[in-house]
Amino acid sequence: MTRYREFDAHQELVGDSQTVDPPATLAQLLLHAGVQINGPGPADMQVHDARVYADIFARWSLGLGETYMDGLWDCAQLDAFFDKVLGANLDRKVVGSARMRIAVEAFRHRFLNLQSARRAFQVGEQHYDIGNDVFEAMLDSRMIYSCAYWAQADTLEAAQEAKLDLICRKLELAPGMTLLDIGCGWGGLARFAAERYGVNVVGITVSREQQALARERCKDLPVQIELQDYRDLQGTFDRIASVGMFEHVGPKNYATYFDSVCRLLKPDGIFLLHTIGIETTSPHTDPWIDRYIFPNGKLPSASELSQALEGRLIIDDWHNFGQDYDRTLMAWWARFEAAWPRLRERYDERFYRMWKYYLHSCAGFFRCRQGQLWQLVLTPRERRSVYRSVR
Repeated sequence: MTRYREFDAHQELVGDSQTVDPPATLAQLLLHAGVQINGPGPADMQVHDARVYADIFARWSLGLGETYMDGLWDCAQLDAFFDKVLGANLDRKVVGSARMRIAVEAFRHRFLNLQSARRAFQVGEQHYDIGNDVFEAMLDSRMIYSCAYWAQADTLEAAQEAKLDLICRKLELAPGMTLLDIGCGWGGLARFAAERYGVNVVGITVSREQQALARERCKDLPVQIELQDYRDLQGTFDRIASVGMFEHVGPKNYATYFDSVCRLLKPDGIFLLHTIGIETTSPHTDPWIDRYIFPNGKLPSASELSQALEGRLIIDDWHNFGQDYDRTLMAWWARFEAAWPRLRERYDERFYRMWKYYLHSCAGFFRCRQGQLWQLVLTPRERRSVYRSVR
């Protein structure tokens, strides 16, 4: 195997802002991932301004993302670029200033509770409240903003309906039951479960925009949508679901989160947790994603989940279909791009490039299998009914 030097942020900052010749250490690092700077391949990075190199040296992922947003580099297939770069674990091979940036992020997550009750609504305000028009354009008709289930589906619409039905069947819903939806989004699951399975639903969200539209979409159904943090919930429910929300909980709050579920779930109940996971425990979140997309987010690993659940809930089923998220994200991108001519009246070019970078980098994350998508079926120890896995 060809050996490569570690990428040192203090090496080879040569040239001026007019040259686009890459420093040798950065070129060598990317070649290890199969990416060539200004190369002929669709996954190759096309650099328009040498300031890109200084930013990557100094800030790694944050510099890479911000210089893309500023139009300083491009890539014909950005999803393929990230499949290669993330698949080669390049973030583990940097030293110098870039490594210092990663260490700072790890420090923040270790010593600060970035997902405290005081911070709970920040992600709603920054991400989910940007404008319902973006999400209506990008998502399916029910506005389901989580991984679709493509096992027997050919369209985004069909794949999201299949996912919702899969969740309801795993929960063993029956008419008259009460369902709590923690992180209900725009009410897609709540409406589906009420219409198809005859249950009464309480959904909570930290986004005012989501709450308003969810209430409108569910107004003729036994569905209640509240702007509320999970820590403030009261009552008991036959079933609980949490779809695409656990990524905002954070390891410092896992015990509180699952204790809340245990308190709210009836002894014979079922809890379904649908969450993105990461293949190796990470001490930090990608700083670009944290700043521009999901502030204070943190992806769990399998060991973190298992430890948090110990002594609280029994794992009856653990279903992984993470590669379906790659296809979901690329379907979202196709719809967003098709809608851009009308969206550009409200959003600028930098937003377009930010959103493209977000969706394509995440697609690469799942394609290289750093990212997973898990559905866990969890039950109290007191439950005596036998659970049969559903696919």
